[in-house]
Amino acid sequence: MAPAEPGPSREPDPTTAPDPFEAFTHPAEAEPGAPPPQPGVSPRVVQDTHGGESTVTVIIAFAANAFVAVAKSGAAVVTGSASMLAEAVHSWADTGNEIFLLVADRRSRRPADREHPLGFGREAYVWSMFAAIGLFAVGAGVSITHGIQELVHPEPASDFGVAYAVLGLALVLEGFSFLQASRQARAEAKKAEHDVLHHVLVTSDPTLRAVFAEDAAALVGLVVAFSGVLAHQLTGSPVPDAVGSIVVGVVLAVVSLVLVDRNRRFLVGEAARPETRAAVLAHLVSMPQVERVTYLRLEYVGPRSLYLVASVDLSGNEPEETVARRLDDLERTATRVPAVAGAVFTVSTPEEPSL
Repeated sequence: MAPAEPGPSREPDPTTAPDPFEAFTHPAEAEPGAPPPQPGVSPRVVQDTHGGESTVTVIIAFAANAFVAVAKSGAAVVTGSASMLAEAVHSWADTGNEIFLLVADRRSRRPADREHPLGFGREAYVWSMFAAIGLFAVGAGVSITHGIQELVHPEPASDFGVAYAVLGLALVLEGFSFLQASRQARAEAKKAEHDVLHHVLVTSDPTLRAVFAEDAAALVGLVVAFSGVLAHQLTGSPVPDAVGSIVVGVVLAVVSLVLVDRNRRFLVGEAARPETRAAVLAHLVSMPQVERVTYLRLEYVGPRSLYLVASVDLSGNEPEETVARRLDDLERTATRVPAVAGAVFTVSTPEEPSL
């Protein structure tokens, strides 16, 4: 039988359990904090999701960036440093981006309804895309433009001590925010058996990726800004300072383009990674009701949320009503797994090859 239109499920959430698909074969051992679907709720509809550590990470980043943006703006006015102005613009862009990320996190967690049976998970990528475009247009564009203007019409800077003090303060606050993002990334990467950078790049959580990338870029920008201000002070020439502003802009442009590309991929439909697909297939085959699996489709519909459809050959030879109930039981068993938001199972024809 040809598979029906898919239904949603979730990728193995590395923050839940060592084996996030254990409930496929041991339904009673599903995570206590994840209530089973209500009898009247179809398991083919995405179940409600809950806030997590990514929200805390974004809030910390927002507070740090807002405070640093004010401090850098004041220092840029006092010193007249091009690099400091670029850093101020960078921090204001990051602050605005955190607002987009908070909106993304909140709106993507809305429960599915009749008109949106797959939920609103992909809204996370829409708002994260806005944040990435804003970082490119505001952060990179203004920094590069101002740096070029300083090269054409150089102006000397002063009060370098203020610039160094603000850069030091920014290093502490941005470093604290980065530590929070990297701690979350390390914990998830360890359980997913990825290295940290690889996990940040491939994770379906756009808020974690954005905060990690923006904070890393901020730390690089601080080093560049410090070098530009120091060279300006030592040489008396504003050229190194202007070049520093351009370099900061280029760094922001690269980061924003990477973020745009990752969000684009998830918006158009990112397939599950091979190890995730293999884990789901292995657990489906191990279920006592399933003889074999002939079709399996997994596609992201939100952060840690996969759209799953499987065509299975059921064990035994049952009447139609019994088969329908067994399929429904399979779907409800699957959605008891914390990492599964919804599922659809269909019956395979005898001639379909096994996976």
